[in-house]
Formats: sequence, structure tokens, C-alpha cells
Amino acid sequence: MAASGSATVRYACNGEAQIAFEELGGAGGDPLLLVMGLAVSRFWWPDALVGELVRRGFHVAAYDQRDAGQSTRFPDAGTASPLAAVLRRSSLAYTAEDLTDDAIAVMDALGWESTHLFGHSMGGQVAQRTAVRHPCRVRTVTSSASLPGDVGSLGSGRYVRLGTVARLARLKFPEGRDGDIELAVAAARAIASAAYPADEAAVRRMAERDQVSGVRDTAAQSRQAGAKWHGGRMSQIRVPALVLHGEADPLLRPSAARRTAAQIGGARLVILPGVGHYLPDAVCPQVAREVRALADTAAAPPATGTA
Repeated sequence: MAASGSATVRYACNGEAQIAFEELGGAGGDPLLLVMGLAVSRFWWPDALVGELVRRGFHVAAYDQRDAGQSTRFPDAGTASPLAAVLRRSSLAYTAEDLTDDAIAVMDALGWESTHLFGHSMGGQVAQRTAVRHPCRVRTVTSSASLPGDVGSLGSGRYVRLGTVARLARLKFPEGRDGDIELAVAAARAIASAAYPADEAAVRRMAERDQVSGVRDTAAQSRQAGAKWHGGRMSQIRVPALVLHGEADPLLRPSAARRTAAQIGGARLVILPGVGHYLPDAVCPQVAREVRALADTAAAPPATGTA
């Protein structure tokens, strides 16, 4: 994993939320918007993956979700437990629909009428939900290391490895910049796999670029995780879809990906052998090839019957 992008940050507006985003390369190619997951910023996308996507003809952009990175932080909602926030019946600060609308605001700021979406971890849910809520704005969906977008609070328990959640919650490091960076490294180590251990030097570079530690900010994580979805089912997705998941993901069970793929008609499911919760550099070429092939199916003309 390596920090991605060196472009100038820009901001999109969705109501009171200012959403930070960057263009990462490939101007003039097929638009592809990257959506990162809970707590972490756009800097956590691997350079290797971004480079592979650009080489395959994508114009790549990435943004920070609200309450992460350089995007708007919301007021404390009274809980600092992401798990408790998931189990609540109501949203703490904003809804999951607001999160999908943030993606649309970024597209508008980029001048994109539609885009391919690639979401990782919680970002995968945002990508799926955006395809349901804004079907005319999405060309394809890639959901990586994620839960089904319409899973309920209690239903998510069957897919989350609670032992890993507990280990992450017990990580303690001193307050301050150095402690924030070491916490990020420890968290990355906990969600990596034995076959693909975390690149700790790369994680440090990512964490150094974040102005505020999302890994430490459990209150912000709670607001993100507690954003409830009131929209439709993922079976309503009508665009080509790719579902990726690491076979050795210590945080989310691969059965989550299998359910997501089963719900979306025609979705391609790819289980990555030995991979943990993040995409290691070694599999980035394969992932980029899959995303390119998916985009090509969306661009292909409708099949005509044989005479």
C-alpha cells in the first residue's frame, strides 16, 4: 500500500458538507471514481492500483468521505463506539443517502455526467447504494472487501469478524502525531493477512498525509458507520458489477461478497486467494484488469440475435 496522488485538492459541496477530492491521472480516459472506507482518506488507495488503472485507460479521481480526511467533520453525536452506532435504529448525524449524494457532488464538480464507481470496504457499500439511488449516473460498480449495501444492522453481524473488531478497539497509542501514525500501522497490521502483510513503510506515508487521524477518531467512525440506509435493495442494480473480496480477510467474511454478488444480477465475483482486507500491490494488476473488463462490457453495444 502506498499513498496515492500528488494533485491539488479540490472541494465539492453537498449541503453543509465540503467533500475533498483529487484527480489522480488519466485525463481524457473513462471516468472512474474511487470511494475509500470507514475512517480513512483518499490517501489510502495504493499507488500501484491507481497507476494500473490509469494505464488501462481510466481518468481516476478519489475523494474523502464526510468525517474523513480533508472533508467536513460533523459535531460529536454523543457516542464513540462504531459498533453501538451500527446497532442503533436511527442515524447519528446523516444518512447513507447523504453519503451517496456526496459521490454525486464530486461527479458534478468534475463535470462527469456518469462514472464507473470503485468502492473499498464501507466505500463498497456507498458505491452499491449510489447505483441504486442514482442509476443514471453510474456506468459500473466495483465493490471490494465490503458488506452488501442493504444489509441491516443485525444482519451485518453474520459477516463481521467481531474478534478483529475487538482487537482494533483495544489498540492504544499515545496522543499526538507519532502515536497516530503508530496506531495506523498497528491497525493495518491487524487487517492484513499472513500471505500479504501490511507494508508498514507505506502505511506510515499514508498516515503522515492525513491531517487528522481517522483511525483514532472513533466518534467520526461512529457517525459514518451509523448512517442508515433507507433506500432500495441491491437487486435493483442494473449496471455491470464486480465484487472482489480477499479470501483471508480478517475483518469481513467472504460470505458477504458472495451475498452481494448473488443479489446483483450478472455480477462477477472474484475471491482473491490469501488477500486480507486491503489490496496488496501484488494483486493490483489483476484487479485493474478486472475493472477494465467490467468497463468494457458497459461500453459494448447490445448483443444482437443471430439470423
